[in-house]
Amino acid sequence: MSPDKADYLTGSTLSFNQPKLSPTAIWNSNGITFANESIVGSKPRAIFVNTNNTIYVTNKQDKRILIWREGSVNPAKIISGNFSEPSSLFVTLNGDIYIDDGYENGRVQKWIVETSTFVTVLNVNSQCEGLFVDIHDTLYCSISNYHQVVKRSLNDAAMSLNDVAAGTGTAGSASNELNDPGGIFVDVNLDLYVTDCQNHRVQLFQSEESNGITVAGSESLYPTIKLRCPSGIVLDAEKYLFIVDNNNHRIVGSSLNGFRCLVGCYGEGSQSNQLAKPFSLSFDRSGNIYVTDPYNGRIQKFLLMKDSFGKLKKS
Repeated sequence: MSPDKADYLTGSTLSFNQPKLSPTAIWNSNGITFANESIVGSKPRAIFVNTNNTIYVTNKQDKRILIWREGSVNPAKIISGNFSEPSSLFVTLNGDIYIDDGYENGRVQKWIVETSTFVTVLNVNSQCEGLFVDIHDTLYCSISNYHQVVKRSLNDAAMSLNDVAAGTGTAGSASNELNDPGGIFVDVNLDLYVTDCQNHRVQLFQSEESNGITVAGSESLYPTIKLRCPSGIVLDAEKYLFIVDNNNHRIVGSSLNGFRCLVGCYGEGSQSNQLAKPFSLSFDRSGNIYVTDPYNGRIQKFLLMKDSFGKLKKS
């Protein structure tokens, strides 16, 4: 058995981490640089951490996927491919890697762990700012330039026309419209969360619904925070939202009393407590946050300081 596949033989039915966190959990405001530009290249955007704490990052310039095993300082595996300017990636439970290749080549590719080869699994007309595979093996792509999220079942052998999951294809701010959508997240109920950059909000499209509900941003039901071009979204085990607030250079999270700033709360910059246009985030198994920090050319790791019971962690 390959080590790539062995990574995924866990008890979880999800390939990514959804830690059970307290609504008052705090993270160390000073991030640790996990990888810098010499490793991840200029303006890294895509990151994925699986349930075994294996970390995947794309290097756009070298057209590589870099893979770190838990505890390793340098990448343990490097996969080279013919993809251009990838903005997103997603890794499924069996170890297959889905990577955006829409910018020049109009497709999403899958790296098959069993054969170590790439195949095309989705045809698109522009890059996918976000990728996600739900629990029923449906692949989602948010196409920012066409203001919609499309999907197709990976169980269908033929690549027919994509289905529309959200958006009309025209930029707008109505409940059924999007304007430059970015990161996406699909929960176990098949509810779709979409960061809606130019509308400065996060939209929730409940399963099979074409009209979204604003769950974060100035037009939400309980507006407690202003977003500026959100670009990434993750939910924890309690369905609290964690949002990459790109143009405010921070990560914000929902709690019992609305939203609060979690990391990057000191303005744009390159210090350890700052970010510069962060793009995406992923949790590790311990609840630590990994953030792509493109304009600083680095991946930052922010350590969880309080666990779900509010006790200080020992490590």
